[in-house]
Parts: sequence; structure tokens; C-alpha cells
Amino acid sequence: MRKVLTLFMLTATLTAGAQRVLTLDECRQLASDNNKQLGVARVKQEVALNTRKAVRTKYLPKVDVLGGYEFFSREISLLNKDQKATFANLGTTAMTGVGEHMSTALMGLVQQGLITPEMAQQLGGLVGQMGEPLAQLGNQMGQKINDAFKTDTRNIFAASVMLRQPIYMGGAITAANHMADINEQLVANELEGIRQATTSHVDEVYWTVVSLKQKQQLANSYRDLVQKLDDDVHKMIEEGVATRATGLKVDVKVNEADMQVTQVEDGVVLAKMLLCQLCGLPLDSDITLADEGKDVLPYSPDSENTGNEVAFENRSELKMLENAVQLSQQATKLVRAAYLPQVALTGGYLLSNPSLYNGFERKFKGVWNVGVTLRVPVWNWFEGEYKVRASRAATTMAEMELSDAREKIELQLEQCRFKLKEANKRLLMSKKNLTSADENLRCANVGFREGVMEATDVMAAQTAWQQAQSQKIDAEVEVKLAQVALQKALGMLN
Repeated sequence: MRKVLTLFMLTATLTAGAQRVLTLDECRQLASDNNKQLGVARVKQEVALNTRKAVRTKYLPKVDVLGGYEFFSREISLLNKDQKATFANLGTTAMTGVGEHMSTALMGLVQQGLITPEMAQQLGGLVGQMGEPLAQLGNQMGQKINDAFKTDTRNIFAASVMLRQPIYMGGAITAANHMADINEQLVANELEGIRQATTSHVDEVYWTVVSLKQKQQLANSYRDLVQKLDDDVHKMIEEGVATRATGLKVDVKVNEADMQVTQVEDGVVLAKMLLCQLCGLPLDSDITLADEGKDVLPYSPDSENTGNEVAFENRSELKMLENAVQLSQQATKLVRAAYLPQVALTGGYLLSNPSLYNGFERKFKGVWNVGVTLRVPVWNWFEGEYKVRASRAATTMAEMELSDAREKIELQLEQCRFKLKEANKRLLMSKKNLTSADENLRCANVGFREGVMEATDVMAAQTAWQQAQSQKIDAEVEVKLAQVALQKALGMLN
């Protein structure tokens, strides 16, 4: 017997340990940690952060390194073909001219009688013997000149380091940085909006589970009442003080009560599965909510008297629309900057082979360079003005959407306040009705035991009691959901 008791206690301990009790705050935190849309929004936030950091680098100088090699089928020639031929035959041409001039001079000397023809012939032969070596020497010198003018530019190597530092870009860099900052705020507001929507959904499912759990207890209690009445009626039938028809009516009520228990149990299972999915837990997790077994749901102070200014400050939708207006304003500045003067500082180092700084020398040599570039748009047929007007119109539309959203939020707040007031009134009325239903059921049971009331009267009282209990549960949950809706509308759902 002791072993059986120990085994029973161990089984009960393991079963209790397998269950997980969750509070509303824990469900919210689990949903916040595991929600896929929140995860996407957090990644977007990281993207916006890195984008802002990237835009910050626009203020800093940029350095590029470029290198390359090119092979050309022909080289650049500084001399044409006739010039090359002239230099190649420089000696021959020169000596031919000298020979002709010498012959003319000797003939003039012979005619003047200064020398004899034999002496002129000897001098001409002597010049002819010396002309051939001199012509060859001149041709060689001309060929050297041709070789000196060769560029050897078929194989070209080049490399450069370039630096660009913007000085004034018409305000484009400043506008881009402001847009990056605003975009980061926009993503943060989007994340807050998704978080509040997720929290609201979790709250709705949480209180739905609590409501269904209470209705499950109510269904079981109602079935017990009907079952007890069924037992009493069947005893009365055996004693002959009740008809079989009355027993059949009570049997139908018992079957209906059993069906209600089954339906509400299925509803509890499905609602808990949905809550597990929102919280990132396995769907078959055995969870218990902290507010399941409470007859009276915990009171949370409502925000019925909170001013609309709180919503205008907290609502992520309004903040996102304000960000859209700010982005549109900066976009206008960005468009205008494209049509303003732009100044940039440039510098670098160029390296090439062959180099051009000592003829076409087959060596790597380079040169530094520093400069300033200025771009001034002069005439574009009013393109810039038209684009600026279009951008300003987009800003106006964004401002109108913001104003419209503020008006709709004011209306939403009033609707939420009215719903909360109605829910509180309905809860108060349901409690009064429940008190009356309890007294009516008590009187019906007493009258049935005293024999002054029929079983159908008791069944009617039981049905009215069940409806009153159900209305009270619905009213309590409706108050909780109305409070959640109002807090969400105020942007205070934390």
C-alpha cells in the first residue's frame, strides 16, 4: 500500500511539473521574443542602423585604386613613313648633294683656269672615295634618330590612386543623412506598432482562454445540476409521482449539457493552441493560465480619463506619418541640391609604363595631381523647379494624411471609451441578473422538493442561471478586452 501511495505521489508530481503556469506578462514576453513579424522589424532596424552609418561616410574622402594592362597590335608612331625614310637615307642624300656641288665647283675652277682638268678629275675621285664611308655614317645616324623616336607602346601598364573629397554638394549629403536618421526612427516606430499589435492579440487570446475555461467550469456545474435533477426525476418516476414524459425532457437536457461540455472543452484546447502559437511554444504544450481558476478577474485601472494628447504622443502610426512628412521635406532638399553648384577636391597619383616624362621610357614612373572640380548647372528648361514643386506637393499630401489620421484616432478613442462604459454597465447588470438567477434557482429547487413546482420549472430556472453565469463571464472578459483596446488606442499597451 505504501509503494502504491508513493507511486501515485510521484506521478502527480511529474504531472504537475509538466504543466506550465503562464501569467499575462509572461505570455506577452514570450510573444515578443518569438513573434516572426517582430523579428523582421528588428532586422529592419539593424538595416536602418547600418544604412545611416553608410550615409555618414559621404562626408569623408573616398580613395580608389585602379590598375590595368593593355596590349595593342601597333605602336604609336611620332614620325610618318616619309620622315622615317628621310632619316634612314640621311647620309646618302647628304653626300649626293655634296658630290653634285663639288663637281660644279671644280668645273668652275677649270673654266677659270685655276686648276687643270686632270687635277679636277683627281679631286673628284678623292671626294668619291671619301663619300661612301661618310654616306654610311650619315645613314647610321639617321637610323639612330628613327630608333630614338620609337614609342614601344604595344604593351602598356598603368595604375592610379584617386582621392575625392566633397566640399559643397548643394546640401545633398546633409539631406541624405537627415533622411537616414528619420528612416531609423521610422523603423523603430514600426517595431513599436507591431509590438503593440502583438501584445493586443496575445491579450485577446489570453482572456478568451480564461473565458472559455470559466465557461467550462460553468458547463460542468450546469451538467451536475441537470444530472441531479435527472436522478431525482427518475426516482420520482419509480415512486409514481412523476411521468415518463418529464423524465424524457430531463434526459434531453442532460444530453444537451454533455454536448455543451464537449464543445467548450474543444474550444479551450483550440484557444490554448492559438496562444501557444503566438508565444512560440509547441502547440501541444500543457499550459495553465494564472487567471483560469479565478471567480473574479483581476482589476486593472483603465485609461478612460486619459487625454487624447497621450495618444498623439504615443501612437506609432502618427509617429510614422510624421516621419513620412519629414522624409518628404528632406527629399525636396535632395531634389533641389541636384540643381545647385557642386564643388569637390580631387587628388591622386598616376603610374605608367612606358612613362612619358623622359621620352617613351620603359620604366614605371608617376606624377602627383591635385585639383578642384566645379559643376554649375546653367540651363535645364526649369526641370529642377518642376521637380521641387512635385516634391513639395508630396509633402503636402503627407501632411494631409497625418491630419486625417489624427482625426480618425480621436474618433477611435471616443468609440473605445463608449465601449468600455457599455462593458462596465453590462457587467454591473449581469451581476444583478446573476443574483436574481441564483435566487430563482434556489426557489425552484425548494418548490420542487416541496412538490409545488414541476421539473420543467426547475429546468427553466437552471437554464436562466446558466445564461446569467455565461453573460457575467462574457461581460467580465468584454471589460478586459475593452480596456486593452483603449490602452492600444492610447498607445499605452506595455
